[in-house]
Amino acid sequence: MKRLLLFVCATGWLAPVALLSQPAGEEIPWPSAEKGYEIRLGMPLFLDELKKELTYPLAWGNAPETDFAAWRDKARAAVFDAMLAPPPRAAGYDIRVTGEERRDGYLARKLRFNLSAYSRVEAYVLIPDGEGPFPAVTLLHDHGGHYTIGKEKMVRPFGVPAEVLADADGWAKQCYGGQYVGDYLARQGYVVIATDALFWGDRGREEGNQPKDGRHLADVAGSFYMLGRSLSGYMSYEDMYVAEFLSTLPFVDPARIGCMGFSMGAYRAWMLAALTDRVKAGAAVCWMVTTHSQLSWQHGREHGGFVNQLPGIRRYLDYPHIASIAAPKAMFFLNGERDKLFAPDGVRDAFATMRRAWESQSASDRLRAELWDMPHDCGVKVQAAVLEFLRKWL
Repeated sequence: MKRLLLFVCATGWLAPVALLSQPAGEEIPWPSAEKGYEIRLGMPLFLDELKKELTYPLAWGNAPETDFAAWRDKARAAVFDAMLAPPPRAAGYDIRVTGEERRDGYLARKLRFNLSAYSRVEAYVLIPDGEGPFPAVTLLHDHGGHYTIGKEKMVRPFGVPAEVLADADGWAKQCYGGQYVGDYLARQGYVVIATDALFWGDRGREEGNQPKDGRHLADVAGSFYMLGRSLSGYMSYEDMYVAEFLSTLPFVDPARIGCMGFSMGAYRAWMLAALTDRVKAGAAVCWMVTTHSQLSWQHGREHGGFVNQLPGIRRYLDYPHIASIAAPKAMFFLNGERDKLFAPDGVRDAFATMRRAWESQSASDRLRAELWDMPHDCGVKVQAAVLEFLRKWL
C-alpha cells in the first residue's frame, strides 16, 4: 500500500498526517497529477463537472412554486441577494441643467443629478417637440472594451472637446450604423435618458481612461468584492435608480417607460426589465445566452468580465431564467447568427427557455426573440426594429 502524507504545522513543528491509502501503482485521478496543470483557456479542467452541478432549482418550471407572481417575487429576491448591498438613495435629485441644444424635432439637454447618496452624475436627456407627457426610454450603453465614453455612445454629445465628439462619432459608425440610438428615438417622439455606468466616460479613473483599459476594470470589481459589493449588481441598482428618476420628470408618462441596450447594454436592459416594474417594455440587442454555451470547451470562456456576473446566482438561476422574471411584459431579444461573442446554439436554448415562461402566462405575443443574419451589431435596421417594437408596446 502507498500512503499519501500531508505535513502540517502543529505546536511549532511539522508532523506527517496520513490522509488516505491506495494500492501501490495506482495514480490519483486528479488532472494535475497527470497533466501538471489544472487551467486551460482561463477555465478549470473540471469545468464540465462543475456545470453538471448547475440544476437551477429556482428557475420557472424547476421551482415548486406554480403561481407565477409568487415565483417572480422569490426569483427577484434571489437576484437581489446576489447583487449584494445597493448604494443608498440620495435625499433628493438636485437637478441642474448644464446645457441645451435645439435639434431637429427635439431638445437635447445636459443635466446633473444625484443618482445615489454616493454619486452625482451627468446625463443627456432628449425631449421631443410637442405636448407631453411622452413615452420614455432609458438607454444602456455597451461595454466594447471602450471606456473613454459611455452615454455618448447612445446620444450625440455637445459642449464637449473635439476629441470626445470624434470618439463618439467613430463609435456610432463602428457599432450603430452611424446613427445614434437616442437621437433616432427622440425624433420619433420618445424622451430619452443616457448616463455613464461606473468606470465609463465621466465616471472613469482619475488617471484618465484609455479605450482599451479593461485590466483596471477588474481591479475595481475586486475592490467592490472586498467591500461586500458586486460591481455588476451595483450597475443594475443604478440603472433602476435612473429609471425611477426618469419617471419623475414632468414631460414623461410614468406608465410608458421602456429600456433598450446593445451588448453589455442589452444585459443591463433585460436585467432592468426583470428587476423593476417601473419598466413596461424592453429591447436587448446582442446579449442573451446560456451559461452552458457561454462557458464551454467548444465556445471558450465568457469575455464580459465582472459586469455581468453576480456572486453565487448560478446556484439558482441562469441568464434566461432571470430574464424570464420580466414576463409577461413586452420584451424584444435580438441576437446575430454571426455574433462571435454568443454562439447561436446557446442563444436558441436561452430563447426556448424564455418562450416557455411567456407561454405559461399566455403572453407569447409579448415576447419577440429572434436571430438575424448579422454579427455583433446594432445598425440602422436593428434600430428600426426596436422602434417598431416600442411603438407597439409603449
